[in-house]
Amino acid sequence: MDQKIAVVGCGYWGKNLVRNFSQLHVLGLICDTNESLLGTQTELYSDVRLTSKFEDVLKEEDIQAVVIATPAASHYLQVKEAILRGKDVFVEKPLALRYDQGRELADLANERGVILMVGHLLEYHPAVALLKDVVSNGDLGEVWYIYSHRMNLGKVRQEEDILWSFAPHDVSVICTLMNEEPLAVTASGGSYLQSGIADVTVTTLLFPEGRRAHVFVSWLHPYKEQKLVVIGNQKMAVFDDLAREEKLIIYDKGIEWQSGFPVPRQTAETTLLLEETEPLRLECEHFLKCLRDRKEPLTSGRSALRVLKVLEASGMSLKQGGGPVQLTEVEKNTG
Repeated sequence: MDQKIAVVGCGYWGKNLVRNFSQLHVLGLICDTNESLLGTQTELYSDVRLTSKFEDVLKEEDIQAVVIATPAASHYLQVKEAILRGKDVFVEKPLALRYDQGRELADLANERGVILMVGHLLEYHPAVALLKDVVSNGDLGEVWYIYSHRMNLGKVRQEEDILWSFAPHDVSVICTLMNEEPLAVTASGGSYLQSGIADVTVTTLLFPEGRRAHVFVSWLHPYKEQKLVVIGNQKMAVFDDLAREEKLIIYDKGIEWQSGFPVPRQTAETTLLLEETEPLRLECEHFLKCLRDRKEPLTSGRSALRVLKVLEASGMSLKQGGGPVQLTEVEKNTG
């Protein structure tokens, strides 16, 4: 492609986006208000232009798309400004910190005919892509419930709580595997480090026909864990993102009724082979393909709205002490 990509924010996660787009030979500009971070990028990418002003990014005519990896609180305004300038946008999750703002951005991108993609990275993970196929092919049978753990010690945020920082990954994948959004959610948690900012939450997603999912996230945990388990009525699947080799295992286990009694069935387990490609590289390549073909991304602004709706409903449940919140309440509040 002749036109270039600008990456806004080259800190904790942004530097990885800079690396990938540079390796894909489309990086034209790096922007960050932190002069020290920019200095580091100068040493690594001497042929790429640098700026500390977001406005400079929007003025550059050869910049076709803006990749935004800034703090979540700034996403809404920066994405909106970029869209209004006719730039395609790839923004890290979450799209915004409010559902109504996310819907406004998705609508605006559609009206202006620009690509809007949200960085729900797990959707591009080879293990998750394969797991989607396993579920959609009916290999697990009917999916009864899903649970996920995403925990670590830090990195603690101050602009958003653990729910908005960690849970978007799992909510996105769970809704995809269930092939629909939940009817309601319940959420409970605790704020120990900063008043009003939850450090740990447990969220239950209630789907049609009694199906459920549970999401446990924490940045106050003694060890790192990133695991997703899918329970079907025939088989079960475990995706362990921290495992070096056996990241996705299918367990031929379940419950069978014999003479009126439930009896556990335990037979074989199968480790599925995965392509050894960095998920972020696949995500960046997908964005570039969408730019070329003018196609809606897998994790478009529209798909991100489902995640925002779940997160906002979960936040409402947290404030109400853990009571159930219908997702339609979020839409009603938006108007």
